[in-house]
Amino acid sequence: MGIFADVFKRNLEIRDALDLDLQTDPSTRAYLKSIALQTNINFISRTFSQSHFWVMEGDQRIKNTLSYKLNVKPNTDSSASDFWHKVIYKLVYDNEVLIIQTDTEDLVIADDFERVEFALKDDVFKRVEVKGYKYTRSFLMSDVMYLNYNNEELQSYVNKLFGDYGELFGRMMDGQLRKYQIRGVLKVATGGGQLNVQQMQRLQKYANKIYDSFTNKGVAIVPEVSGFEFDDMTKTPSGSDNGADNIQKLKKLFTEEVAKMIGIPPALITGEMADLEKAMEAYLEFCINPLIKKIEDELNSKFFDKSDYQNGRRIEVVGLNKINPFKSADALDKLIASRIINPNEGRHFIGLERVEGLDDYVLTKNYEKDNALRGGENE
Repeated sequence: MGIFADVFKRNLEIRDALDLDLQTDPSTRAYLKSIALQTNINFISRTFSQSHFWVMEGDQRIKNTLSYKLNVKPNTDSSASDFWHKVIYKLVYDNEVLIIQTDTEDLVIADDFERVEFALKDDVFKRVEVKGYKYTRSFLMSDVMYLNYNNEELQSYVNKLFGDYGELFGRMMDGQLRKYQIRGVLKVATGGGQLNVQQMQRLQKYANKIYDSFTNKGVAIVPEVSGFEFDDMTKTPSGSDNGADNIQKLKKLFTEEVAKMIGIPPALITGEMADLEKAMEAYLEFCINPLIKKIEDELNSKFFDKSDYQNGRRIEVVGLNKINPFKSADALDKLIASRIINPNEGRHFIGLERVEGLDDYVLTKNYEKDNALRGGENE
């Protein structure tokens, strides 16, 4: 260190002009973590935002104000798809989301709040803020819709995972950038170690022109200045270069790890077509259906009391989890033909409204008892 110290002491102008900064940390490229979280959470949000909310009274769907708010326009500023997209995003990313029903029966999402928990009575939500507006009053748990994702370790897990992957990703990026880095040596004809301020400014101006010529234009023209000489030392990587491929593989691997944590089959995120149908079934079964159940339970508990629910009033959430009528036609036909369900119940399973006159159970002849029907030679 003593040799370098002496050099910099003798050339203070050069030391100050270079302004050396060696404190760089490749692992600080946080966009790798952001890409993984945004990709997976938005995937779930887009899936759920396609859902429909059925307000049911017994076997009939009711189209009332609640149905309109849940399916069309929850509030004056959001459509239903945007609203539920944001709900799911905050639920997964923040591990919780608070929905408030205003005096005009609009549904709004709280941006910030404080929860005070009690053992034997309703929890209280204080300092609730919505789009910069802060409520002065508090809300009881029974007056709001509060959802908890029960995955508090998601952020902690992702941060720990990023500590390893992020550093590797940063070093790979630095290595790849160095391969294509523009390099050169700017030589001073005489008196390089005794530059005054004016000469240093002239040297800096010349270096800037060279840099701009190489980086901002397709054709680089470097002006010659008497006393200064620039030698281009840029080297084009030879042979096969797998650096970019390795970076993409690392990004994919990190995204897949986050997907597994949330419950999304990695094949759906990466776009792999192999076993796509099985991956979708697993995604709906283990990721989307639990979310639907959680939201159904919360909505039913807040919009209907015990007697209403016992009398058949409820909310059902139907989205991509509904039965595909074309793929399940044979199975539905057998269920109806064996009198396990009636045609209207079958319509309900595939997301269609009931039709008058289809509540009767139908039993086909091949499901009758042997002696129940006689015909032909036995007649």
